[in-house]
Amino acid sequence: MPATPSTGTFLSSLSSEDRTVFPKIAIAMLLSAASTTLFSQQKIPYGANDSAGHYVQTSDAKIYYEQYGEGGRPLVLLHGGIYGYIDEFGELIGEMSKHRTVIAIATRGYGRSELGKQTLSQRLFAEDAATVISQAVKSGEEVDLLGFSEGAGTSYILAAKHPELINRLIAIGGSLGVYGETRPYLEDDFALTPDALNKQAPDFFAARRKLMTHPEQWNDLILALAQPVAVRQDEIKTIAFPALVMAGDRDDYTRLDHFLDIYHLLPKGQLALIPGCGHVVLDCKPKLVIQIVSDFLQ
Repeated sequence: MPATPSTGTFLSSLSSEDRTVFPKIAIAMLLSAASTTLFSQQKIPYGANDSAGHYVQTSDAKIYYEQYGEGGRPLVLLHGGIYGYIDEFGELIGEMSKHRTVIAIATRGYGRSELGKQTLSQRLFAEDAATVISQAVKSGEEVDLLGFSEGAGTSYILAAKHPELINRLIAIGGSLGVYGETRPYLEDDFALTPDALNKQAPDFFAARRKLMTHPEQWNDLILALAQPVAVRQDEIKTIAFPALVMAGDRDDYTRLDHFLDIYHLLPKGQLALIPGCGHVVLDCKPKLVIQIVSDFLQ
């Protein structure tokens, strides 16, 4: 089983020159995958756990997910992009699976999920997640849905397109499109290319590739993910069930007023800003975030 680097390994993989040249935003994105639940620090190898792993076949790719706990309403997790994977939810899975079933989906092309042949988009990711839900839970049973970052955008689309599957929604740190992003992030000239990412954190991305069924497709995945996200506001307005928008009050990528706009678009929206935190609130204040999530879902 491949080891996943710790937070210290992430940062030590960056030369002093890289730490100066690469923006704080890019380094923060690395930390989104470096939670306290990484393989080297935990007993459960989230994201590569054969005992909990399952596959669902879509039209062109097998989508991997892990299932933990039992009973209660299922909670479905959609992880973040580029640096993200199931393992970033380790502490959340550990707590929530004490009282309910938790289904953590590996986005198409990430980790053990196949890349397939279709053009990648969050709309495709949403359809993949709908397929997993339809096969992993009892027919007619609604799930609670939580998405982080890229997964938050996917969760909005899934909730709008398949409301029959969802009971409640939690979207953490995701924008509806480029217009919601912060000026420093938009002006940042760091390119999300395979070469740049490998230079930034070679050991980390080598470990990510080892998880893949076809690691030679990692370059294709990264290049395809460079496309901008676009969730329509009229889609957000159709989400009629309770939905919680959560973000750090110092989020590096998305403007705070954009989170407020999303909250106002939601018919039954709630808003939680985590004080003193940037983008990765589950690393910054995990206990507070898990408590808010638990209270909202009850």
